Amino acid sequence: MLDTKRHWFKDLEKIVGSVFGAFPITPNQYTYLSGVFALIGLWYMMGENLVLATIMFLIAAGLDFVDGAVARKKNMSSKVGAYLDTVFDRYVEGIIFFGMLFLMLPEVIIPGQAWVYLAIFGSVVTTYVKAAAKEKDLVNQELKGGLLSRGERLILIFIALISGIMYPDYLYMTYVVAIIAILANFTAIQRVHSAISINTAK
Repeated sequence: MLDTKRHWFKDLEKIVGSVFGAFPITPNQYTYLSGVFALIGLWYMMGENLVLATIMFLIAAGLDFVDGAVARKKNMSSKVGAYLDTVFDRYVEGIIFFGMLFLMLPEVIIPGQAWVYLAIFGSVVTTYVKAAAKEKDLVNQELKGGLLSRGERLILIFIALISGIMYPDYLYMTYVVAIIAILANFTAIQRVHSAISINTAK
């Protein structure tokens, strides 16, 4: 849902663009840095240091917002930059989920690692459904919306990480990952339905 509400963050974007645009770093370099911090976060998560891992992942996610804000502030927006931003978005999210596989997540109906896989699968398919609808000319504009877009997924991911910090048995973390898995796949189905409905209405 948040992907259709970007106008809510316009004022914040201008402030962020002004602050980070003052540094001699290009928007694409901010994008690359997000990947670097995500990998550092993965390193800490593999060592079960969730506090430092979460901080690194927060920086990585924040830089995803920074790159676009700086690009628009300095009139440096480009198709290549937008493409790199989208690719690194997926990598950062995937790296966080991958890190969860190194944690001893408990079984909640099914093994915790299975919920992580389903969360990754749902996230990937939600994005693919959007791209495929445009590629196959089912829609004229980018297919957005649904219950759990990337913004909501990131919020839930960080709730899961914080839950893991607060409750080291990772039970609540697994519950949140399970919610992500279910809602992400539901969102993919929503987008498939929307694409077919739009095409049928033409």
